[in-house]
Amino acid sequence: MNLVADNLALMRGGTTVVQQVSATLQPGRITAICGPNGAGKTSLLMGLAGLLKPVVGSVKLDDADLSSMAPRARARALGYLPQSADIAWDVSVESLVALGRLPHRDRGEEQVEAAIAALALEQLRHRPASRLSGGERARALLARVLAGTPQWILADEPLAALDLAHQMTLIAHLKACAASGQGVAIVLHDLALAMNHADRVLVLRSCDNGGRLVADGAPEQALSAETIANGWGVEAEWVARDGKRALLIASE
Repeated sequence: MNLVADNLALMRGGTTVVQQVSATLQPGRITAICGPNGAGKTSLLMGLAGLLKPVVGSVKLDDADLSSMAPRARARALGYLPQSADIAWDVSVESLVALGRLPHRDRGEEQVEAAIAALALEQLRHRPASRLSGGERARALLARVLAGTPQWILADEPLAALDLAHQMTLIAHLKACAASGQGVAIVLHDLALAMNHADRVLVLRSCDNGGRLVADGAPEQALSAETIANGWGVEAEWVARDGKRALLIASE
């Protein structure tokens, strides 16, 4: 199912944070949402998850408007991982991951085990959440989302607290999810990760009346040196090697 934002405007705390964003996100692909601080990336992701009600426009899952979907149906279709790694209850990792099955009203033991394995949490399954490091907590929370087997995975900075090895493991798993037909949309600050691993990039830029979409396309197009200069205010260039690209920032 496509996830469609149509002329979307969102507000938080009485302030417009996203303005006039239209995009059709397709399953089977990884879409990265990028932009400088304050551009509205998190707010856009929350809008796509149905957690912020549009003040203008709409978000639809194919023809179904998210605002009219039953909460349980929406939770089954859209798995949302917030930027915050807070955990309300000091449960074990296994119990935390199993909470992802709540929208389905089943134990989903096979799905829970698959999620634990995907995030390499087997050795931590009985550890209380309070005894997890920041990176371990982030992996456990993402495993909770994966256990729900949603049609769409919407993750806000899922790689931020992970070391390099776990970043690559997670990226590989997200690619596998996309290859299996799930939709994946992730907020990323690391432009090199977006360039090398996303299929599509949306770039937001902070404007007078909220963040606006200023680039949308393949990474090579959306993250051009011109877009980076206009959006982030820095001069940069991409250097290619062995099919991958690194971003070089010009020194002052």
